[in-house]
Amino acid sequence: MRKMKEETNVITYKKISNIIEDARTIINSARSSAVRSVDFCRVQMYWNLGKRIFEEEQQGKERADYGTYLVKTLAKNLEKEYGSGFGERQLERARQFYRLYQIPSALRTELNWSQYKLLIAISDPSKREYYELESANNGWTARETERQINSQLYERLLMSNDKESVLAVARKERIPENPTDIIKDPMILEFLGLERKAEYYEKDLESALIDHLQQFLLELGNGFSFIARQKRLLIEDDEYFADLVFYNRLLRCFVVIELKTKKLTHEDLGQLQMYVNYFDRNEKLPDENPTIGILLCTAKNDEMVKMTLPKDNKTILASKYELYLPSEETLKAEVEKLANAQEKFAELTDGEHK
Repeated sequence: MRKMKEETNVITYKKISNIIEDARTIINSARSSAVRSVDFCRVQMYWNLGKRIFEEEQQGKERADYGTYLVKTLAKNLEKEYGSGFGERQLERARQFYRLYQIPSALRTELNWSQYKLLIAISDPSKREYYELESANNGWTARETERQINSQLYERLLMSNDKESVLAVARKERIPENPTDIIKDPMILEFLGLERKAEYYEKDLESALIDHLQQFLLELGNGFSFIARQKRLLIEDDEYFADLVFYNRLLRCFVVIELKTKKLTHEDLGQLQMYVNYFDRNEKLPDENPTIGILLCTAKNDEMVKMTLPKDNKTILASKYELYLPSEETLKAEVEKLANAQEKFAELTDGEHK
């Protein structure tokens, strides 16, 4: 990762009493710089503006309203000369940007100003760090970063992982070992653009996923590559077809995905287990990890899933899918529901050992 060097990229200004002239120096210096990309020059420009505003703000800190007055006055002067990119709202963002990223070497050249605007709007430091790391590591565009934040990717990963594990993977401090390190429940498929109606055929959902494969790979997570659609499995004289097959280079295994446009049943789990066994016995190389099976369904009974699968199951996952972005309240309800189900299941298993 390339980082911003403090000694070469902090713009020098006179720091005279006239903050407007200092702001002009910062803006003009950034605009004339041809060493770095336009996007990162813009990041540097807003960082320096935020720094200068912060410095001036400290001089009048005895006045509670001085910061607001300062930003309004500066915007009034700069907007006339440089346009709406230097209005009150943008300058307020620049001030907040500097407060959150006061060390210039911490700025990432992989991220643009649009992405930093999304990041500084996140109040939770751990959540902000996660999206910053994932955006840089995966080369997300601003639109992709926004989509992942809006789909509450971080919160969905926390439903099956602790915060430290999620951040450790993002920081590249550990390699994902379990499917739950990467795979989310629920999965959000709003990018398919399917209309609201009571039922869909599984082939319609499958076709929509293939048509939006790039977005589906983004939702699946890190390390996925597409292998096949309707993969033919021949078992003696009987033919079976796995809906979608992927390979994950981080987990080093095949991933078989079955689509169900109805509530999950134990028969569905049994069918997927057969597909997983087939890949393990006929496709997997000796040095690869066991195949993972994912059932994407509209609804599921978590207790039924746990009772159907072995206690030490790590290869069969049932994930609910949503065709529309969930609200924060909906996701919180899902988290509470999952926690209650896990607690109840733990009580049942503890009772068996007594």
